[in-house]
Amino acid sequence: MSAFKSDFLNILQERGFVHQCSDFEGLDALAAKGEATAYVGYDCTAPSLHIGNFLTMMMLHWLQQSGNKPITLMGGGTTMVGDPSGKDETRAMRTIAEIEANKASIRGVFAKVLRYGDGASDAVMLDNAEWLTKLNWIEMLRDVGKHFSVNRMLTMDSVRLRLEREQEMSFIEFNYMVCQAYDFVQLSQRAGCRLQMGGSDQWGNIIMGVDLGRRMGSPQLFALTTPLLTTASGAKMGKTAQGAVWLNADQFSPYDFWQYWRNTEDADVGKFLKLFTTLPMSEIRKLEALQGSEINEAKKVLATEATALLHGRDAANEAAETARRTFEEGVAAETLPTELMPEHEQKYLFGPDGLAVIVAVQLAKLAKSNGEARRLIDSRGVKINDETVTSATKTLTQADLRDGAIKVSVGKKKHVLLRPA
Repeated sequence: MSAFKSDFLNILQERGFVHQCSDFEGLDALAAKGEATAYVGYDCTAPSLHIGNFLTMMMLHWLQQSGNKPITLMGGGTTMVGDPSGKDETRAMRTIAEIEANKASIRGVFAKVLRYGDGASDAVMLDNAEWLTKLNWIEMLRDVGKHFSVNRMLTMDSVRLRLEREQEMSFIEFNYMVCQAYDFVQLSQRAGCRLQMGGSDQWGNIIMGVDLGRRMGSPQLFALTTPLLTTASGAKMGKTAQGAVWLNADQFSPYDFWQYWRNTEDADVGKFLKLFTTLPMSEIRKLEALQGSEINEAKKVLATEATALLHGRDAANEAAETARRTFEEGVAAETLPTELMPEHEQKYLFGPDGLAVIVAVQLAKLAKSNGEARRLIDSRGVKINDETVTSATKTLTQADLRDGAIKVSVGKKKHVLLRPA
């Protein structure tokens, strides 16, 4: 028996998206009528969103699939302030030009999982710079600021945790939750938005918006958050040896994205199939029931489906085939991720001294330091052109080039082609 009347909340509950909700009954009634217009905000701090943002994009996807309307809110204004949530120090201030460039780079990713248009449930994209940058300071203090209790603001995690760790918080950061709350009220007035969704770290900020809406005469607003995204071993999800798992293909290739999911821990396969694919639950239950070596087939399905959702079916199939050739046939496929060798390092490769293998591993972004590269080599975890490296003092020369590149591998699943620039 379904726990809710609305398809939206039933889907989210069954697939593991729900952490906290301000009013399940009220939101359920709204969504059941197809009247739950909801938004998620995305600040423009980098040229690409990351895998944590992919989770909230999927929430908007299921909102739309259940007949409700999603709003993707670009943080052209709030990025100028900087969200202090989960940070020990003030975020680097971006220039307006940087924010605009990041915004332009980010925009395209949403259309991968949402349908935009003029229909009742079609997604729309807005930008909070439209109202935040036009505010008059005195009017803002008088009309909006009067509704905020500093005592309460100090109890919010984004502020409290920073102060407890005796880390300085700037006045501009302290105002971030005011801006985010004001966004919710503006979207309620402009677009009939009644629900804000986000990660669990955003709960306090979202609730401030719900409260501000009540004080400023908005219809009842709702908050819904997802659990913190972690792996079964307790690690924060979304980090690799190369850094963050970005959503833009030019920041993190479809092949790397496929590999990221292929390397999922056994215990996480079912959870990630529910969160990051659109496969029916009946199929997911069959896949997560697989045991032993068969779980690897479920991981391949996860990798292909998640990659197809974000980068398209052709890119996903190409990544899967590249992986099959690389791991099952042991060949260096041209579609492996490539790193270019800086000119100042090429002189060693083409010179009498050779390029140190510990440097090559770092240039391939498979280790972050000499020490890490040395440990990988000492544990027989590094291969050059499919040959295990047995000594950290090994050097590479132009004779190691195969079709203009050197294949650098760490373990069985991380392979990079290192090419002279």
